[in-house]
Amino acid sequence: MDILEATREYERWMAARISIVRPDLAHKHKRMAESAFVFLRGTFYRWVQLWPGVCDSLVDAPAVPTVGDLHVENFGTWRDVEGRLVWGVNDVDEACSLPYTADLVRLATSAELASRESRFDVIPGDLCDAILEGYTTSLERGGRPFVLAENRRWLRRIALNELRDPAVYWPKFDVLPSASGEIPHAALRSALPDPRLPYRVARRVAGVGSLGRRRVVALGEWLGARIAREAKAWLPSAAVWATGRTSIAFDASKLLARAARAPDPFVRLQGGWIVRRLAPDCSRIELNDLPKVRDELKLLQAMGAETANFHVSTPRAIRNDLKRRPRRWLERASSSMADAVDAEWRRWVKHGA
Repeated sequence: MDILEATREYERWMAARISIVRPDLAHKHKRMAESAFVFLRGTFYRWVQLWPGVCDSLVDAPAVPTVGDLHVENFGTWRDVEGRLVWGVNDVDEACSLPYTADLVRLATSAELASRESRFDVIPGDLCDAILEGYTTSLERGGRPFVLAENRRWLRRIALNELRDPAVYWPKFDVLPSASGEIPHAALRSALPDPRLPYRVARRVAGVGSLGRRRVVALGEWLGARIAREAKAWLPSAAVWATGRTSIAFDASKLLARAARAPDPFVRLQGGWIVRRLAPDCSRIELNDLPKVRDELKLLQAMGAETANFHVSTPRAIRNDLKRRPRRWLERASSSMADAVDAEWRRWVKHGA
């Protein structure tokens, strides 16, 4: 099965489970042709097929509940129940049970692809060392949430840059078209501070991997300021399609609950929809949003540490497995996967876009 057939089969599988937004899916196909990095973001379904063959020496690692679709643009911020700013993994739609090495290799592969495209200025060996250093240190400590309060001021400066100013953020929602068709009003209202609050429902197009799923956002005002709640159609992890095993999926809500982090109180799965709060300080941080002056190795180290926050349920088994891994294992695996993704992307550009 090549990338063209895999895409057709995966999208048939999607359509059998949820209502597909065809224009968004066509937009996804175009976005996948932009670069190998964007292609990686949009094709977790293909990654799950490819990585066991390319990284066959890593598939015997202990299986844990993983993020699955992990990459350097799957990080963002939110507010916890105390109103504190928190940084970490933004999206766990593809939560599944895989060897812990899968998350690490995918994160490192995304960073290497970003470096090849001059979006990061880090060599493969250094970026892998940074990710593993953060990962192993966090694992030893039993995980540690990234609460951006008294500590982690350097990360707070990255998270709260000028591109996330409310004056820049909110006007983007004003131009969104009003939504029609199925609208999960019950799920949206339950996430509002007052269920009687009037709101406009707009159709939103965002991300890469989830393009094709229905996504709407309720926009309103509360106590004189803007608020937004998004609902996105839920779908089982693409790992279920790739392996044919429903047991490989892992409940995203349970994954978030067991992770060592300060949870986002607004994220919930309700009636077949994933609901969350959107705000300037509660959204994904993409590479283009980062300030030009930043410590990229320190950022990658933090990403490795946050990855460990999801794997801390089996620290001893992971530590023992890491000890037996040869030196530079992550660098070799991520470089091989980056080459494989690049080849897949070139075939997509030539025959699929």
